[in-house]
Amino acid sequence: MDTSLVRRAYLGAKSVLALVGLAALAALVMVPFEGEVAKALPLGHDRFFEPGKALPVAITAPVETVLEREQRNLTEFIAKRYRVSETAVAAYVASAYRAGEQHSVDPVLILSIMAIESRYNPVAESTVGAKGLMQVLPKYHLDKLLDHGGEEALLEPDVNIQVGTQILREYERRFRDTETALQMYAGAFDEPSGAYAAKVLAERARLEPLRQKARKPQSV
Repeated sequence: MDTSLVRRAYLGAKSVLALVGLAALAALVMVPFEGEVAKALPLGHDRFFEPGKALPVAITAPVETVLEREQRNLTEFIAKRYRVSETAVAAYVASAYRAGEQHSVDPVLILSIMAIESRYNPVAESTVGAKGLMQVLPKYHLDKLLDHGGEEALLEPDVNIQVGTQILREYERRFRDTETALQMYAGAFDEPSGAYAAKVLAERARLEPLRQKARKPQSV
């Protein structure tokens, strides 16, 4: 056999094996070390192999508006005073503010009527047929109930508050006096002492400081 041919074959195989070794070494370098191998590496190796870490992002809570703070203060006070679920009261308060804005009536006055009429019981019914939070007498206000599905809708809090506020606004426009409007709302127009109006206004006087407190600048 030709020795030169054998030598060339040997050198060729050696070159191939060297290339295979270099490729394997390169692949090893590209793979992050794990376990004991990683522990054995010198300090500072992490800058080559450790994946980048996201910087923590500060989460800022949304700032509560004056209106939100006002409604929250009223909700907490009413729920505690009348022992009603805060979730339910929050819905009544929000409804009173919507109705008040729509009909130009003080929402705290609306809430005060609810306190005197039903103590925030949405399914309250009187012996004379008044229903719901604001104790609306359906037989006298059927025209206002047509768009809400009739008399039974008065047991829905939002409908009851809307209709009750609408009635109060009509009396306020007619008499241009809050006390007289309240007496008329209660069907006690001829009652000389004005006891009903006094109760409602006393309740409003309890709630008003909560509204005013919410409107003061908040310390940081």
